[in-house]
Amino acid sequence: MITIISGTNRKGSNTMKIALEYQGILKGKGISAALFSLEEVDVMHNDAAFQQIEREIIIPTTHFIFIVPEYNGSFPGVLKMLFDTVHTHGIWFHKKALLAGVATGRAGNLRGMDHLADILNYLKITVHPNRLPISGVDKLLSPAGKLIDENTLKSIEQQLDEFIEWGSNPLKGKL
Repeated sequence: MITIISGTNRKGSNTMKIALEYQGILKGKGISAALFSLEEVDVMHNDAAFQQIEREIIIPTTHFIFIVPEYNGSFPGVLKMLFDTVHTHGIWFHKKALLAGVATGRAGNLRGMDHLADILNYLKITVHPNRLPISGVDKLLSPAGKLIDENTLKSIEQQLDEFIEWGSNPLKGKL
């Protein structure tokens, strides 16, 4: 199971718009991917609602795609709290992740992706090496919120193709 996580709780974010683009591209490749938004999630309490997220989303997911905006030179605290609030970190172990950074600035959240990759590695999640910084995202979207920049779309296609091949090869990481 693939789950795309929109790594912010900000409503109407460019992060969610990019996450929807990833989901659409995967659908075009015949691959179903769930979309998980942090917009309505209480990450402060491991209550019944949060445990349902663990059971229905985190545990069954084998491959995560994190779409992560730049917040103060890193990534949003709400995403960090998602990791901190789970009952046991073991539910993350031995999964795979793909990272895309989103920023209106010029670096595409490179530093935030590095910070996130360190945390994911600590949680024993293997991070794909092709981390895609999406810079100037506000200039790449149409007024309707669709990604219209051909170079960015090609980069996402390439990144997803690599992730699909990497994630489906049973010998990767076992040699």
